[in-house]
Amino acid sequence: MKKIIPFMLIVALGSCVSSTQITSSWLMPGKHIVIANLNKVLVVAMFKNEISTHLAEDQMASYLGGKGVVSYNYLNAHFPKNNADAIRDKVRDDGFDGVITMRLIDAEKEKVYNPSNFELYPPYYSNFSGYYFRNFPYYSTEGYYTATKIFTVETNVFSIKEDKIVWTGITKTTDPDGVEKMMKETAHVVYKRMVKEGFISKK
Repeated sequence: MKKIIPFMLIVALGSCVSSTQITSSWLMPGKHIVIANLNKVLVVAMFKNEISTHLAEDQMASYLGGKGVVSYNYLNAHFPKNNADAIRDKVRDDGFDGVITMRLIDAEKEKVYNPSNFELYPPYYSNFSGYYFRNFPYYSTEGYYTATKIFTVETNVFSIKEDKIVWTGITKTTDPDGVEKMMKETAHVVYKRMVKEGFISKK
């Protein structure tokens, strides 16, 4: 029994690991942003589903210490969406320091082969009969295929003053447990990477 407890603990801890991982990122050399010094930052999520858009923007804005402005409250019917120069001028004139965008760039299904079941029973390794009795059934069970869903999200940070991109990252989420959890995980993973790279700090 003592040998089983650590294994079960590892399984329990493993199940808490986020299904979202950041696969790549780029930072403008020497760029560092202090959130406390910002005026406001526009957060723009580009998803077809309105609920996903709101969840993503709300979650990312929560990391900006009250400086985040969600686009669903800002990009109204009068916003010049079809004119690049007008968009830049309006965001700058309205006092924004930067813009964070999140966009779903890929949603795919990956076919994964699962081999026949296999479990370890250390107590039965003491003799052949116990070992064979416990393991033979697993070698006679056929494997199977499952479809894994993978969502890829691109996050960019633009400086309005410099009028250029200053940070970008790609995240992949495997079999998310609902839209809300996926959005929270994506924003959290991106924020942690920005802090780790020294791109942003609270003060």
